[in-house]
Amino acid sequence: MPAGEKNTSVKKAAARLVRQLPDTASWDDLMYEILVRQKIEAGLADLRNGRKHDHASIRSEFGAA
Repeated sequence: MPAGEKNTSVKKAAARLVRQLPDTASWDDLMYEILVRQKIEAGLADLRNGRKHDHASIRSEFGAA
């Protein structure tokens, strides 16, 4: 995807996010929503690129039975 096309998608997503916030939203509310969206997008990109772990390996890593 060309860089300009990706930026347009981000701009549209950001505008949509702002429109969905209540009129009483604070800057902190906006930043939280942006951070959550960024984390979700990063996780989806990891999945698309094969960077994932199954449930058993995570439990094993953290010592859960």
